[in-house]
Order: sequence, then structure tokens, then C-alpha cells
Amino acid sequence: MTIEQLNLALLAGPAVLLAAVAAVRLSVGTGFPSLLLYLALGLIIGEGGFGLEFENAELTSVLGYAALVLILAEGGLTTKWKTIRPSVAPAALLATVGTTVSVAVAGAAAHYILSLEWPLALLLGAAISSTDAAAVFSVLRRVPLPPRLVGMLEAESGFNDAPVVIIVIALTEVAHGGESHGIAYLLYEAVFELVVGTGIGLGIGWLAAIALRRVALPSSGLYPIAVFAFAIGSYGAAATIHASGFIAVYLCSLVIGNSRLPHGVAVRGFAEGLGWIAQIGLFVLLGLLASPERLPAAVGPAFLIGLVLLLVARPLSVAASVSWFRVSLRDQAFLSWAGLRGAVPVVLATVPVAQGVENASQLFDIVFCLVLIFTLVQAPTLPWVARRLGLSDDSPTVGLEVESVPLGAQGADVLEAHVGPESRLHGVEIFELRLPAGANVTLILRDGEAIVPDNRTALRHGDDLIVVTPASARSATEDRLKAISLGGKLSGWHDKREGEGRTARPRVAAGSVRPSVPPEVPGVTSSGAVRALAHRFRPGARRPGPDARRRQ
Repeated sequence: MTIEQLNLALLAGPAVLLAAVAAVRLSVGTGFPSLLLYLALGLIIGEGGFGLEFENAELTSVLGYAALVLILAEGGLTTKWKTIRPSVAPAALLATVGTTVSVAVAGAAAHYILSLEWPLALLLGAAISSTDAAAVFSVLRRVPLPPRLVGMLEAESGFNDAPVVIIVIALTEVAHGGESHGIAYLLYEAVFELVVGTGIGLGIGWLAAIALRRVALPSSGLYPIAVFAFAIGSYGAAATIHASGFIAVYLCSLVIGNSRLPHGVAVRGFAEGLGWIAQIGLFVLLGLLASPERLPAAVGPAFLIGLVLLLVARPLSVAASVSWFRVSLRDQAFLSWAGLRGAVPVVLATVPVAQGVENASQLFDIVFCLVLIFTLVQAPTLPWVARRLGLSDDSPTVGLEVESVPLGAQGADVLEAHVGPESRLHGVEIFELRLPAGANVTLILRDGEAIVPDNRTALRHGDDLIVVTPASARSATEDRLKAISLGGKLSGWHDKREGEGRTARPRVAAGSVRPSVPPEVPGVTSSGAVRALAHRFRPGARRPGPDARRRQ
């Protein structure tokens, strides 16, 4: 690549990204799936639009795998374990037993309806049987649903890539004329890859959580880099020994994301940014690879196979997987409708194309059109389907964002808490927080002004709180703030008290100009905390005067 070509790429690349960002804004406002807009953007740039020719299926497959790694890492980091914990067992069955049922039913339909040879028909069934993590994470998190359903769908989308990849690779070898292994051997391979990948992902995630909690890095920007190094490294470690890298990266990220690490908000923001870039780049690339001239001929077959998948294969796979867990018929109906397809099926369809399997381009076109048609049908109608089935969840949200910043060797953490518009912290006075011993609200940032509170200062929506706490009490302090934010000032009043049987009232630096930390808190020095806070709020805190007190 020459400098001139680099300059052109640096001009065109940001233009595509900005167009994709505008597409996201449009999708949020209209409910139109953003992934379809990305695919359309790729088609416009490609040979049917601006004339950019791109036919490298092997490169697309490789870059698609890389994008899926980032998408699964982002999904794991932003998934709450408490949400998916009750749903792990049914989701695991959906990702394995359910996927096998979908492959068999969709493959049989492709063989008998489209007259495809069995290897290619089963390849088609395997490619379209995987729900897409990017589609599920981006769509479902905007639909108010019961936590068990959300957890089941999110966990399934994170788990099922691994078994589907195993099936697609095995069937590609058969379709390409390679050696055909028996069912017992394929089952052994699948169990080995999933079990070893699970162990590697959980192990590296656990080690990463311990290391990142104990090592205070000099810059907050290093934490997201370290997190992704561990997550992507787990994929590489598993894939190198022929285990499932996809299950490893998802589980590693899930462990790290639920480990209460420092700068958690910054890590999640970085992960979401990388996830968006991966989604945008992947869908645009897939749009470039597609040939607009061939797509019309694939619309009819895609529609027929999609109907079988949506109305027969998916409901059967759901019934075979979750009926054992007393999942109601209404929940099963929604799970059947919410099996969203996205980039994963199209990426998997590039595998036989890259290997030179006969008629693989026909398979790719069918999968591409199926994803377009049924994403357009399913994604915008999910809220309506949830309401019709009586599954909308109107339960209150916490309305509080908490981020922790370590104070290095001083054995303390600074918690930054933002009081959201739905938080019930509004109107609660400082002394009513009843934080653990040693935890102190040292500063409130309100309307651009830094205020040192006293015990009678009332919190407001939009406040940013700075709370200094011993590292050992950080989790209890976070839990207490979130409990009041969700349930109000009386939340936990009758809970069993911890430690020595008492809950200390938070001390507040009421008479000082700068926020301070009580000298009797173990491991916390006043000067260290003051330096950290003064660095973050350069204008400095001021003691509230009469006007400020009236505003409180």
C-alpha cells in the first residue's frame, strides 16, 4: 500500500464509520435493525453500487472470525452473571441439543424442498441454526423482558457459536470430498472442544480477575487493554490446542466482567466501542462480498427455508431443550420467535466458499437473503410479541452507575456514583445512607460545582458522588448504594448487620475545605485520597454556603 492509497483509505474509512453511526441513530429511533443498514451500506459500496469489487471469501472468513471474537468478548463483559445464572442450564441445552435439532430439521427441509445434496443441505441447516450474539445483545437489551428470558437468550447466543462452528467445519470436509468421520468421533471432538474451551476460558478469566484486582495500573486506560488481552488470549490458547476458542473468549470475558474490577465503567465503554466497530466492519464486509446480481434468485429458497426454521425447527429445538425446566408455553413461544440471526450464519456460510465446495456460493446467497428477510421480520416485532404474550417486564431499575478507582498502595478505593433519573437516592440525606464503617461521601459534583456535603445534605438526580472506602469494604459500599437507589432509604433497614453488629454512620468532611478521609480508617491516608480527588476535580471543592444549602 502506498501513501496515496493510505490517505484514500483514511478518508473513506471514517466516512463509512460515520454513516454507520448515523444508521445506529436511525435504528434506535425507528426500531429498524441496524445490521441491515450495515449490510446495505456494504452493498452500496460494492460492485452493485460504487463498483468496488471484493470476492475474497477466505479473507472474509478470517476477518469474520476476528470480529466474532471481539463481539463475544464485548457480550461477555457486559452480561450480568446474576441475570443469566438461573438460565445457564437451559441455555446450554439450547446451544447443544437445540442446535442439533435445528440442523437436522433445516437440513432435511433444504434437501427435500431445494433438492440439495445431503452434505450441502446439512451445511445450510448448520449455518442458519446459530443465533447471533451481536443481534441478540443489541436488540434484546432494548426490550423490557423478564430477566430469565433475557438471560436464556443472551447465554444461548454466547454458547451456541462453538458447537455450530464444529458442525460446519466437519460438514465442509465431507462436502469437499474429505474423509467422513463417524458420529461417535464427531461427538468426541465436540465434547473435547467444548469442555477444554470452557476450562481455559474460566481459568484465564479467574486469573485475570485476581491480577487486575491486585495490581494498581498507573492509568485507567490500561485496564481495558489488559482485559481484552486476557480475553483474546483465551481464544488463542484454546484454538491453538484445537479446543473451542469461541466458548473460551465468552466465558473468560463473562468472569472478568462480573469481578468488580477497577474502572469497570471505562472497561465496558471501551468494550462496547470495540463491539460496535467489529459489528460495523463485519456487516459492511459481508455486504461487499455479496453479489447483488445473484441475490434475487436466492430470495425464494431463503424465504421457504426461513419459514421452516422459524415455524418448525426453532420451536422444536426450544421444546426439546427447555421443557425439562418448566418453562411456560408463552416463554417457549417467545424464545422461538426471538432466535435472531445475524452475522454468524453469513460468516459460517463463507467457510465452504473459501474451501471451494461445489455450489457453496448458492448456499451463501441463500443464507444472506434469509438473514436479511427474517431479521427484518423478527427484530422490529419483538416488543409487540412480548406484549401480546404478556411478557413485558416493568420492574424498576437501579438507576445508579458506580465506578471504582484504586488508590494504589494506600489500601483504599474511590467510588464514583452517578445518581440516574430513576434512582431513589433522590432526596436521601447523607446520614441516611448508613454506609459501612470507614466509607465516606467526600464530594458531590452538582451542576458543575463541587460541594463538600455534611450529614444533612440531600442527594439529587444527576449528582455525581465521590465515596472513599477501604478496599475491603468496597463491595459492601457498592451494594448499599445500589440497594437504596432501587428500594429507597429504608432498604435493608431490618437486614442482619455485619461485622461487630453495627452499621457506622458515614463521616463527612463538613468543616473542611477539601475532602478528607478519617485517619482511623485502616490503610487509608488523608493526603493520598485528597491528592487523588484534587487531581480529578481541579477546581477544588468548596464548603457550601447559604445559597448552596438552600439548593440542597
